[in-house]
Amino acid sequence: MTMGDMVAIYYIDGEFVPAEKAVIPVNDLALLRGIGVFDLLRTYDGKPYFLDAHIDRLETSARKVGIPLPWSHADIADVVQQTLSQNDIPEANIRIVVTGGSSTDFMNPSGNPRLLVLVSAIPRLPGHWYTKGVKIISWEVERPMPGAKSIDYISASLALKKAATKGAVEALYIDRNGLALECTTANIFAFVQDKLVTPGQGILSGVTRKVTLELAHGLFPVSIRDISRTELMAADEVFITGTSKGLVPVIQVDDGIIADGRPGQRTRQLMAEMKRHTEKR
Repeated sequence: MTMGDMVAIYYIDGEFVPAEKAVIPVNDLALLRGIGVFDLLRTYDGKPYFLDAHIDRLETSARKVGIPLPWSHADIADVVQQTLSQNDIPEANIRIVVTGGSSTDFMNPSGNPRLLVLVSAIPRLPGHWYTKGVKIISWEVERPMPGAKSIDYISASLALKKAATKGAVEALYIDRNGLALECTTANIFAFVQDKLVTPGQGILSGVTRKVTLELAHGLFPVSIRDISRTELMAADEVFITGTSKGLVPVIQVDDGIIADGRPGQRTRQLMAEMKRHTEKR
């Protein structure tokens, strides 16, 4: 049997079921009202990468949107490990979802939240993303609750569709003041003169972002501050970070080319540090 023939096993509200039979009731608030949170992580050498940090963020997201979690941190970690053991996937994306639970009036929860853990093989991303860099577009929108990773991805979906029509791989959120915040599924960084700069407000702080900042300290001066779209366009180097992408050089934003249009030396240095870090872990 090939990988393409295998059926993934999901954890759905207390049971392990084949993906094709994984369902939740239609009166769940995730479906009715878009009430739910999630987090996404991946494995390296079959082991969850920064599992505790991702569960911490899931708990923060649930707290921000008002979903009480009946499971402990350890409970969720155990379910993730069990779900992985139910599957034979060399390297997996792991999506942990908490729904708002069932509702009899279609507005207020009348049952407990539901815990879902979905796994899938990690898709292979184009190698030229990392060697030649990518294009992103800007998208003027403000997320209502940026610190929570909610299941409401309508804005992100529209932005990514627009990006695809422009030959771009991501869309960068720009707020009403012209500040660059974050991409739909990635954080943004720029080398401005001698400093590595990344926004710290109005964003969802990614786990890969945190690792990048830890690796950068001691290599470059780091400044966590607002950065305008204009300043970003004039930066010496730009890159994005995310769980599924890793660290990806950005060589174009909209119609503007960043510096000489090639991945910068310091970006490539951080990419090498990230590779060593993941291999070590």
